Amino acid sequence: MPDLARFPPNRASTPDNWAASLLDGRPFFFGTTATRSHLVKSAVVLLSGGLDSMVCAGLAREAGFSVIALTIDYGQRHRVELEAARAIASRLADKHIVLPLNLRAFGGSALTADLDVPKEGVEEGIPVTYVPARNTIFLSLALGLAEASVARDIFIGVNALDYSGYPDCRSEFIDEFQRLANVATKAGVEGDRFEIHTPLLRLTKAEITLEAKRLGLDAALSHSCYDPSPDGRACGQCDACRLRAKGFAEAGIEDPTVYA
Repeated sequence: MPDLARFPPNRASTPDNWAASLLDGRPFFFGTTATRSHLVKSAVVLLSGGLDSMVCAGLAREAGFSVIALTIDYGQRHRVELEAARAIASRLADKHIVLPLNLRAFGGSALTADLDVPKEGVEEGIPVTYVPARNTIFLSLALGLAEASVARDIFIGVNALDYSGYPDCRSEFIDEFQRLANVATKAGVEGDRFEIHTPLLRLTKAEITLEAKRLGLDAALSHSCYDPSPDGRACGQCDACRLRAKGFAEAGIEDPTVYA
């Protein structure tokens, strides 16, 4: 049984007892994957391929969950993050699903349409890199997967401190979605309630970076840049790159990101 008492609100603080297996690139399992699913509860983790979602997956495993990683291929311009998600999932997940959902059909964002990604630095207001209703869509898909998989815990790496101002990264949104989940599903109305875990919500990027180190995760596997070069190198100027670099600098940890 996962020890959920180990998770104070929005922050995990358990001792690391499995990171050594990740240091040499080996996946960590409590026995085989097939056996593991019968021994512990499962959690669905939204895994984008970024540093935040990687740390979320690590924290879910540390809490004792069997991780079902869900990655959405939504037609994002930074396709390299899908490769990052696969690399991370190979080390942290018992099951990984990459679900195609082409949000380019909607557009409305620099990540899903032919719009320039801002490079002037993090500014006030909601930037054009906001994807309309993205986390609502992603959490809805994670909820469906969780109910079908008899998992009642969902992890998402939203952050409301060092972030770009997206409205669907705030605690108000998460609280409302959890209420929705428990009135919109068979499991929820029958009393088998869902919980949305946001362990990074109140952490700075530096604290998230330090969590990655504490967990023994290889941050070089993750990708954050919104506008990478054709060979996958980070631009170093978009909001995501600036926030990532700020986190490593403030944490006093060498940034493994390869910049163009």
